[in-house]
Amino acid sequence: MNGIEIQKGELNDAVESFARLVEGLDDETFLGPLGRWSARDVVAHLIGWNRYTVRGARQIAEGELPFYDVDPGENYANVNRTHVLEYSSRDKEDLLSELRASSRELSAALSLLDPATWERDFGVRHRGQTVTIRATVDDLIVDYAHHAEQIRELTRGSWRSA
Repeated sequence: MNGIEIQKGELNDAVESFARLVEGLDDETFLGPLGRWSARDVVAHLIGWNRYTVRGARQIAEGELPFYDVDPGENYANVNRTHVLEYSSRDKEDLLSELRASSRELSAALSLLDPATWERDFGVRHRGQTVTIRATVDDLIVDYAHHAEQIRELTRGSWRSA
């Protein structure tokens, strides 16, 4: 099994773990204000990042800085705001279906990659760091884990803002 397949498995596990946590939230908790975001907003944010990662991986392989890194705002606030507005449904099942669909799109795109490109340095730099496709997917996996922990804290009544 190559590195891409391993990461795809980790990403799929992270998506499903997160989705199951969200499925357990009642509608009031899902939509309610929780710091700067709601759980609904977090799902929208992750849908957007799944799709942005597909586009960004193509740009990295072409030696370009991914479009979302050009003017991300502080902690990617501009990018995240776009996701929350674009995926505006308030229906939990609809959003989770979209989350899973966007995850499948990303997985399919990763399957098409030549394994030699996975960790290759295409000369792309952002904030002094080398940007690789693998690092980008790793960051997304970490983001899922981070938000899953926020949902766990929420269900224990100790939400921290996203």
